[in-house]
Amino acid sequence: MTTNLQVNDQFPDITLPNHQNELTRLSHFTKPSLLDQHLGFLDGYPLILVFFRGFFCPRDQQQMRQFVEFQQELAVSYGKLVAVSADPPLVQAAFRAGLGGQWSFLSDEQRTVIKQINILDETEGEYAYRAQPYTFVLRPDLRIYKIYNGWYFVGRPTNEELRQDLRAIMESRSDYRYEAYDTPEVRKIRIPQQEWVDGAPLLGANSLPVARGVIGWFDPNAGIGGIASVGSGEDVFFLFTSIPGQGYRTIKPGVPVKFEVVEKSTGTTARNIQQIGEAIA
Repeated sequence: MTTNLQVNDQFPDITLPNHQNELTRLSHFTKPSLLDQHLGFLDGYPLILVFFRGFFCPRDQQQMRQFVEFQQELAVSYGKLVAVSADPPLVQAAFRAGLGGQWSFLSDEQRTVIKQINILDETEGEYAYRAQPYTFVLRPDLRIYKIYNGWYFVGRPTNEELRQDLRAIMESRSDYRYEAYDTPEVRKIRIPQQEWVDGAPLLGANSLPVARGVIGWFDPNAGIGGIASVGSGEDVFFLFTSIPGQGYRTIKPGVPVKFEVVEKSTGTTARNIQQIGEAIA
């Protein structure tokens, strides 16, 4: 029995519990980020989807150790990785923690997806009815770019093979080259630092409307946040580059601010964000 899927087929947008027992849809991993959406880059991200027998298999353990070596590079390459087995979420969580893995493990305890894509192993001698080892490299729309049959370990992709697969997919992105970021529309959000070289300019000097608000949230890892605008109550998106200064800027939730309002087809954003008081508890 081998998978009924082929290259260029659409992989089903499955929903399974992750290692924290939270239901997770596959397209969650490939969708464009909130920043991408505001920049107008809607391509999304490639996904390496790995089906493995389980925690007990030495070949799976070796493959996962290779992914641990690859995960930091994968993060800065904007590639996604998900592993699926029939192990329950608690076992997946323990296996993940023992590896030091930072990617998501999904649990197909009922073998629903494993059967759906025709990779049920009915010959396994240690734990019954496991997934045959397969690695699928998926485009952002979940179309299959590459299939690796890992019944023998040599059939599983090396990190270099995955690197080449991801490059080929990423090269088709609309924002893969510098020129995509050097446009007036993108510069309204991803503001070049040289605009702040002389410090924070007078609010509204560029004829943009000025508003007040309070920082509602800020993600220091992604460098994005939202301002609860006074009056409208609208959540106004911003990137850290909208805060005048140099280097990586952050701001705490609850801080009252004034800012310039930029209207774009992708939504309202803020620029020239200036603190006007202490954080509100």
